[in-house]
Amino acid sequence: FFKLKNKKKNISSFFQFSLLFIQPIFMTSNIAIARGALGNIPPISLAFSRWLLVFLIIFPFIYQSIFKKKKYFKEEFWKLTFLASTGYVGCGALPYISGLTTTVTNMSIIYALSPIFIVLLSAYIYKERLKIFQYSGVILSLLGVSFIIFKGNFNNFVNLNFTTGDLWIFGAAISWSLFSIFLINWKSKFSIIERFTLMSFIGSIILAPLFIVEHLYFLPTKFDTIYLEFSLVAALFPGIIAFLMYTKLQQVVGASIAGLTVYLMPIYGSIYGMVLFSENLVHFHFYGALMVLLGIFLAKKKYK
Repeated sequence: FFKLKNKKKNISSFFQFSLLFIQPIFMTSNIAIARGALGNIPPISLAFSRWLLVFLIIFPFIYQSIFKKKKYFKEEFWKLTFLASTGYVGCGALPYISGLTTTVTNMSIIYALSPIFIVLLSAYIYKERLKIFQYSGVILSLLGVSFIIFKGNFNNFVNLNFTTGDLWIFGAAISWSLFSIFLINWKSKFSIIERFTLMSFIGSIILAPLFIVEHLYFLPTKFDTIYLEFSLVAALFPGIIAFLMYTKLQQVVGASIAGLTVYLMPIYGSIYGMVLFSENLVHFHFYGALMVLLGIFLAKKKYK
């Protein structure tokens, strides 16, 4: 009996540990989808379709619990709208716009900067004092991202020669940071999965007019099988599956350990880039990623 119990415990521990490495595969796939969508589906169209599909897939399973709490929706409407705007519109559309002009490798490394912005914005919003090592981590990470954006060439910095896609994903990292901070600090009567569903719905509503403008005046969407495939993959893998895995990860190992998944994004992003898009890793990727990850470690470390 005790042997069987210990065996189950070992399997459970292995499952929890493996989630740390499996979840980022799905989370980082969004960046690969952003790059793969180039020439196949416009960015706003993809973001709109993704979140609408997420809502349509999950809502039938939880609509009863949401309707039971409908009296709280008006109370939390503006908070949900802000979270949807930052986490689902800003962080949903900007990576897809970024994918038009930059690489998966660049996107994954720059996006991994989001914990740095969480530290900075939390300190500013909640008046938290940072330690000297945390400031050092922030500066080191920003230098690492700058090294990547300007391709390790000082002349590019002087002449402001960079890829616009790098700035779009930089903006996505800031947007995700704002979303993360307020998602944690704003209490809600809705469960995590209920908020996820409601924010998906609100996000798709906000994106709808932007999608119409994009379709009519900039990049028309072809409503074909490719459109459906990209939308479904974006909804399922980096959307529903990544979210459910991350939620489970937070429950079994805690938020601080779950946050370590961001360290794996540059690695998985580089693999996606090389395997799917034949991207090359060059010196500024290695040095830039090293500075970013070391900076995150210093900034996120708990100091007495």
